[in-house]
Amino acid sequence: MMFQHCYWIWASVDKTVITLTAANDLLFDSFDVHKILVIAPLRVARFSWSSEINKWSHLSHLIYSVVVGTESERLSSLKAKADIYIINRENVPWLVESSGVPFDFDMVVVDELSSFKNHQTKRFRALMKVRPKVKRIVGLTGTPSTNGYMDLFAEFRLLDMGERLGRFIGQYRNAYFKPDKMNGPIIYSYKLLPGAEEQIYKKISDITISMKSKDYLKMPELVSSNYEVYLDEKEKARYEELKKDLVLQLGDGEITAANAAALSGKLCQMANGAIYTDDGTVLEIHDKKLDALEDIVEAANGKPILLIYWFRHDLDRVTKKLEELKVLFAKLDTDASIRKWNNGELPVALLHPMSGGHGLNLQSGGSTIIWFGMTWSLELYQQTIARLWRQGQTENTVVVQHIIAAGTIDERILRALSDKDNTQSALIDAVKANLQI
Repeated sequence: MMFQHCYWIWASVDKTVITLTAANDLLFDSFDVHKILVIAPLRVARFSWSSEINKWSHLSHLIYSVVVGTESERLSSLKAKADIYIINRENVPWLVESSGVPFDFDMVVVDELSSFKNHQTKRFRALMKVRPKVKRIVGLTGTPSTNGYMDLFAEFRLLDMGERLGRFIGQYRNAYFKPDKMNGPIIYSYKLLPGAEEQIYKKISDITISMKSKDYLKMPELVSSNYEVYLDEKEKARYEELKKDLVLQLGDGEITAANAAALSGKLCQMANGAIYTDDGTVLEIHDKKLDALEDIVEAANGKPILLIYWFRHDLDRVTKKLEELKVLFAKLDTDASIRKWNNGELPVALLHPMSGGHGLNLQSGGSTIIWFGMTWSLELYQQTIARLWRQGQTENTVVVQHIIAAGTIDERILRALSDKDNTQSALIDAVKANLQI
């Protein structure tokens, strides 16, 4: 598999080992590259890429250096002799602007390219400074356009320096979009012009390959279901009062929602059963989701569960409930806890999508995901599910269950995720690779 000037791989198959195999050929077969930089989320940079190199015999000769940790540790890793250097995306500005080490990588791999979808971030601007020095660049993602086609501009600007979709966001918007929601001269959103989807597909198709696990691998069945809980009249009245008036007066404190985003967060908290007051304390509203969790854990009868939480008070309340049930559990925030999970030693593992949504291989530990709290982010949602629903999963079925508070914002979030998925699926299918095996 040869990479030309730039490539974008959308894949739900194991894109890491595919890329490493190609890199190995470029390093030691064609000798087209000599020094490779991999940019990835922190935990993925620290653990996943090195794990894949060590796992496969045809890659075991690759020398890698993981550039994470303190500044002195990072500098030491950069100066070590290696074929592949692996750094977390947060340290890209440091690498380019402050490390003092020459940027002499002739190939760059950006794992989870969607994290570079904002052209105004420091990481994007830093990488663009050295982009002309890079002979080959590869972007990997399983979620190319979680919030619509506008996301594609920065990602392709990084890949081809504006050759296909333009060098400036205004240029891209004018070519493919028109204003949608407006308030006078203020434009809140854009929508695609007629025929724009096909034009974008055509522009990017020559450097884009899409591979879905279900098309090339025997994947387990993915079963999604909802476990509905119901607030009582008093709890529902509190919820509706906040939704309507943006201010809810409770005996122990005042909770305000200054804008729509804040209101959404408040409603999500209430749906989960607790809420932060303005002074930072936590008021418990209901235990309905905790009761549902108890039923689910008991029904699992020891079968491992990966429990997804969102708010800190979710974690605290879930932890307390599991302790009451005398269930062995751990938060997946260290390499040791991840190993315990993959070794089948944890009946329940707790994971936040922001810390584990990308790159982690958790399929060896279980096949059931429970969403205690929902996220608006399609990218985090899909990537979290992909921790279990992926190559190497030995169970025939992966179960994804959402604990949903009926009549609350939970239901709207699920609908929004579904609507966004329709857009993304169309985009992926349009550039799906027709591989000849």
